[in-house]
Amino acid sequence: MAKIKHNSFIDTVDEVIAGAKKEGVLHLYAEDQILNGRTLQIKGQKMFHFGTTGYLGLEQDIRLKDAAIAAIQNYGTQFPLSKTYISNPLYNELESKIETMYGIPPIITKNSTLGHLAVIPTVVRDEDGVILDHQVHWSVQNACQLLKIRGIPVEMIRHNNLNMLEDKIKYLATRCNKIWYMADGVYSMFGDFAPIPNLMELCKKYPQLHLYFDDVHGMSWRGKNGTGYVLDILKNLPDNVLLFGTLSKTFGASGATLLCTDNRLRGKIKNFGGPLTFSAQLEPASVAAAIASADIHLSTEITSLQCDLSEKIEYFKSLLEKTTLPMIDLNNSPVFFLGTAMPLTAYKMVQKLFNEGFYVNPAIYPAVPIKNTGIRITLSRHNQKEEIKALVEAMEFHFPQALEESGNSLHKVKKAFGIMETIPQIEDEEPKSNFIVQYETSIKKIDKQNWNNLLGKQSTFDWEGLSFLENAFSNTNSPENNWEFHYYVIKDKNEIPILVTFFTFGLWKDDMLAPESISLQLEEKRKQNPLYLTSKVLGMGSLFTEGNHCYINKTHPLAEEAIVLLLQQVEIVYHKLDADMLVLRDFEEDQQLNRIFHNQGFLKINMPETCIIQNSKWNSTEEFSATLSSRSRKHFFKEIVPFEQAFNIVIKDQLSDEELEQAYYLYQNVKNNNHAINTFTYPIKVFKKMESNRQWEFILLYLKNKEKKEITNPLIGILFCYKNTEHTYVPALIGMDYSYAKEFQLYRQLLFQAIKRARYLNLSKIDFGVSATFEKRKLGATIIPKVAYIQARDNFSMELMGTIQNEDKTHSKTK
Repeated sequence: MAKIKHNSFIDTVDEVIAGAKKEGVLHLYAEDQILNGRTLQIKGQKMFHFGTTGYLGLEQDIRLKDAAIAAIQNYGTQFPLSKTYISNPLYNELESKIETMYGIPPIITKNSTLGHLAVIPTVVRDEDGVILDHQVHWSVQNACQLLKIRGIPVEMIRHNNLNMLEDKIKYLATRCNKIWYMADGVYSMFGDFAPIPNLMELCKKYPQLHLYFDDVHGMSWRGKNGTGYVLDILKNLPDNVLLFGTLSKTFGASGATLLCTDNRLRGKIKNFGGPLTFSAQLEPASVAAAIASADIHLSTEITSLQCDLSEKIEYFKSLLEKTTLPMIDLNNSPVFFLGTAMPLTAYKMVQKLFNEGFYVNPAIYPAVPIKNTGIRITLSRHNQKEEIKALVEAMEFHFPQALEESGNSLHKVKKAFGIMETIPQIEDEEPKSNFIVQYETSIKKIDKQNWNNLLGKQSTFDWEGLSFLENAFSNTNSPENNWEFHYYVIKDKNEIPILVTFFTFGLWKDDMLAPESISLQLEEKRKQNPLYLTSKVLGMGSLFTEGNHCYINKTHPLAEEAIVLLLQQVEIVYHKLDADMLVLRDFEEDQQLNRIFHNQGFLKINMPETCIIQNSKWNSTEEFSATLSSRSRKHFFKEIVPFEQAFNIVIKDQLSDEELEQAYYLYQNVKNNNHAINTFTYPIKVFKKMESNRQWEFILLYLKNKEKKEITNPLIGILFCYKNTEHTYVPALIGMDYSYAKEFQLYRQLLFQAIKRARYLNLSKIDFGVSATFEKRKLGATIIPKVAYIQARDNFSMELMGTIQNEDKTHSKTK
């Protein structure tokens, strides 16, 4: 089977974070000698602090500080022993006070991340199943990775999508004992809430359903005794709900707490909950500070603190509502989100606010979808009304400038976040006056000579090849093989081409570039629903073609402007088509393109490597072997040359009906046995169209039958080859009978026959496409790494496509 080097999620995130760091908005250091919660000093500049998650400001409360100092004096900096053996002297008092707050005995953990790692693998049994909200905190998702190793199904739904949730519950109901839905009470980026009343109704409908809430951002500023948003809605914790709160963030100390009404389950977690057993316990200072905070939470003072913060939240909201700023989910939480859509807009806006003396958080991928980039602004009791008002004024003043400087618009931002506009906007934007833009939906309207000069030397997308593809993949009955074509030619005012490319619009499998194990699982589900986990994609090039689908005249002074203009024009089509994903492929690594595409809201992923042979002038097998390395030469004479005599090799430009049927069967053989690049199977119509096109030919390998007399010269291998008019030979598709493949080195023989045929036709280049790079390299192929840039309506649509490819991560979505 073909081997593919898959994209790394870590590499993708590293690229994004590194870009934000370069812009000076991440990985910063506070320089203050004394912190007061209201201001920060960064790079010598004093700023008002609108990025804290200590919403009540308790981390600066003198009572917590004094308690922590006294604990260090009395008990030391730490109590270095597992809690399984003995807890430090302050733990019993803290647990007692937390129990008083909630009315339930707690389990105290070092922090919420370690808490989830302790609790989730303990409470979720092998016979259970899990459903994750797509925006549930990373620490919950990470803990669930341990479940997958045990074979526990872990599914995911779009954020707060109750229809998807119910579909998943129905799917797991016959397979699992308990079904755990895991979500945040208050989400850390948009500040929106879990739909708790609706979830409780689902629990009544499906008794198997249990809920697991991470409510660390809902703590203290909400609820009786500051017990959080979730419990404020529920009033009492049901038996089928587990709740995580925090002793850090708004609570002002350190640690986290699990609340569970099931005494037996609580005991099991405490007895053996991974990090609870083997990790260090909270330091005495942290426990003492938490005790002091708990005293505040148990007093009437917590209500006045909550009211003070609530007043500031309402004041901030009232100011924002008078502006045209695209704020997301304006509710009564202390977390606010200014949508920018494009990362570049967010960077510029953060920089401008920094310069005005306001510290805010850029919200970037993977915390939010790449096209839902924005700025997170959080309020605390430290913030005073005068700086709140000044922040809104600065946002209102600088936001239009940030949009203009990044080539963005309020209309685009609202569209990215699905915000309704009161005044309809004109969809089409006129291209800049210093460009001539030609946009067509058929290659027939593009000048043939110009196209071939700029893009025609690759794969099957010279002018004639695209004519074939339009004929083969337009107006078909199968939605998975029905494509629309979109062509762009951008010239300067002197009609010098700067950028030329084409896109196709159609269905892609979301696992196209995922590890093969994932695709094999999904193909089982596609036996019942062929379009399961597919997305509508507007993609550069097509799924049939490989190579550089975009000509860019990089020496032209307007090259970068032309690229940005292309993205603007393509985005118009993207929205008109209501596509799920926009993909730009296949580019060689280029720092300038990385910067442009990332700033415009695209994520870079690694694509399968492309294999190219520059066919040198050789006239015999010996001369060809001389072009290979010594190691490859040995391979060639041992595993290819001796088997050539086993075949009758026939080259045809047309096939009989019987031959076509056999050829299509062999193609399906390969397709069904190779999910390394998981695309749809092409219908036989495509192969019939090849026969009527003079650019296509077929290399057929018949086995010289000496022993099996009942079979006469069976066809066991075929290459479907395209003769590019610009001196390129393209073995585009392959078919094989696997019962003979190993014995006769069939795949290698087919590769060599393509090389021989290209030499005979005097074609100087062979596009061997992707996959099996090891085999192709042994025959002299040059391996070219390629990257793509992806933008989607949310992270969910792109995770299996190549940006997040953890083994066995099988998300789903309805169509």
